Parts: sequence; C-alpha cells; structure tokens
Amino acid sequence: MTTKIVINGSNGRMGRALVHACVESSQATLVAALVRVGSEFEGADAGSVAGIAPASVAMISDNNQLPEDVQVWIDFTLPAGLMNALQYCVKKNIPMVIGTTGLDDEQKQAIHDAGKTIPIVFAPNMSVGVNLCLSILQTAAKTLGEDYDIEIVEAHHKNKVDAPSGTALRMGEVIADALDVDLDEKAEYSRHGNIGVRKPGTIGFQTIRAGDIVGEHTVTFAGIGERVEIVHRATSRLTFARGAVRAATWLVGKDNGIYDMQDVLGLSKK
Repeated sequence: MTTKIVINGSNGRMGRALVHACVESSQATLVAALVRVGSEFEGADAGSVAGIAPASVAMISDNNQLPEDVQVWIDFTLPAGLMNALQYCVKKNIPMVIGTTGLDDEQKQAIHDAGKTIPIVFAPNMSVGVNLCLSILQTAAKTLGEDYDIEIVEAHHKNKVDAPSGTALRMGEVIADALDVDLDEKAEYSRHGNIGVRKPGTIGFQTIRAGDIVGEHTVTFAGIGERVEIVHRATSRLTFARGAVRAATWLVGKDNGIYDMQDVLGLSKK
C-alpha cells in the first residue's frame, strides 16, 4: 500500500519538487495538487507543471474537491496559507508534513496546538543530510563547549524572504540546547561599525541572499589554534522534497503529536 498524498502550493518552486518526489516514489501516490484560487495553473496536470511526465492529477483550488482517502497533507507554502491549511487538516483529521519557514511565535503555537489533534512532522529542513548534520552538531557542541566561538553562515537564492533561514535557526537551537544556554540570549544576528571584541559564548549568524543558491549552511567552531567546520550544500530542491515524502510515508499511523526529521530518521536522542 502506498501513502496517498496531497501537496499544497504545488505550482511553486518547492511544490513542483514535491510533486516530482511524490511521483517518483514507490511508497507514495499523489492524489491531489492544490493551488491558489484563480491560479493560472488550475486544471493543469501536476506532473507536466513540475517538468516531468503527466501525473494524471489536475491541479485544483477547492478543498472540497479533495478525495476522501487523503492520508497525508504536505505543506511548504507561506505562513498565511499554512494556517488556513492547518485549520482544514485539523477539521478533517488529516496528518501533516510542514516545511514552511518564517513563522512567528503565534503560528508555531498554532501548529503545536494542532498536534494535540493530528500527527504532524514539523521541520525547517527535510533534507536527510541536513538532519544528519543536526545530530553531528549536537555532539560537536557538547564536546567543544563554550571555549570555541560559533558562527553559522547560510546562503540562499535571492527570492527567499526570511532570514536567517529556518535551518540556520534550528542549527542554533540544537547548539544552544547542547550547551544548555538560551539562544535568544546568545544569538548575534548583525554586526556593523565598531562592535568591539567578540562577546564570549555568543552564537553568530550571517546571511547571504544571491542568485539561485538552493541552500548552503556552514557552522564553524573556532578555537585557539584550530577550527572545526560542518558544511551542508544542497544543489537541488529534490533533496528536501524526497525527505518530505519520506516523512509523509513514515507519519501514517503515528499517534497525535509533533515530530521532526530526527524522529523520522531514527536520530532522535529524546
């Protein structure tokens, strides 16, 4: 049995990659592809829009047209669109895989509240490689401790609207948790002018927005006489999409609650 999946925002850059990953997977079946009301893609074949062979799934804008047997909803849309989808999925008891970033505290709380009713995989990055890096970062931070200066540098395409990236922030959270400190107190997001010497124990974030960079993250632990760098570079959105489809197939039958990719990949140390 394959997992029956609906993809929200299926005409966007990430949405097309999700369609591609879903169609190519032997463990998933694309049963619906949603677009905004009035979209020029409404009625078009989802596979054709994604640049692959026709998938025999027409893009729709009305949730009432969704088949009754949808098993998982995948959503990488903007925060406002996600909130609407969240309400619908809670009402219809549809599990969700959420990769939307740029959420505020209230929106994140809405997701956690929804987790009391449906199972949700919520992660800023679905890449298997990135999530392996998160596990490595936890070990590195515990081993190296606060004697090493920590910098997180991320680069994305010029159209990305939130900064730092959700992945960079998650990396910072993992490091802060490993060091048993509060990221809100330790994070440094910008430097300009005469900033003085570096404050001990801070975690620096640097952002690059340029061209068509899919996603790059470098975490540096710099000590006296040596430095350790952990780097992840994505060259295709398919790496995120394949991870999301993997999460969707894993989610079927799980208890209500909030999960992340560490759970999906069996890397969780909870």
